Amino acid sequence: MAALGGLVAISLGLGLAAASGFRVFLPPLLLSGAINIGIVEPSGQLEMLDGWMPFSVLLCAVLLEIGSYLIPWLDNVLDVVASPAAVIAGIGMMGSVIGAETNLDPIVQWTMAVVGGGGVAGTVQAGTVATRAVSTGTTGGLANPIISVFEAIMAIVVTLLALLAPLLCLVVVMIGTVYAFKLILRQRDRIKPVHVA
Repeated sequence: MAALGGLVAISLGLGLAAASGFRVFLPPLLLSGAINIGIVEPSGQLEMLDGWMPFSVLLCAVLLEIGSYLIPWLDNVLDVVASPAAVIAGIGMMGSVIGAETNLDPIVQWTMAVVGGGGVAGTVQAGTVATRAVSTGTTGGLANPIISVFEAIMAIVVTLLALLAPLLCLVVVMIGTVYAFKLILRQRDRIKPVHVA
């Protein structure tokens, strides 16, 4: 049964990491809310999210993040900061959940977090960057707020799925990561190299 608990913890961590690729602050906000209303038991590194003060700080960050992404062109500038922040958030989310829910050696815990959490969050974030680049190129950025709202909704859905059905979320994250990776490759193939004579 311990193996199943470990798989659930890894699934939860990967789900929260994937959601961090959509929006950096939404997954910790919803996790903090789940801790505060008793859905998730705070232990280990998750204790820092316990209480309404961390929830309030994260809520302010979420409102600022979502509001900023609704402004065309500013969203592309934010991607410069959000891309590494999403990877760091993915690592933190997965590492904290694994640390709180398993007895893994810290080296194994954080290696899994860097490779799994950081990789998934980075792939999802790169997929959102590619989508926004296509939108900016084809609509002049006018469709970017619609894409931004969709990304925020996806962050909420993936986070809630991770909290309520982690194993199902693992399947969804795997499918979504493959799709994001294909989108990134397709966007990369569209970029034509410039030859200098």
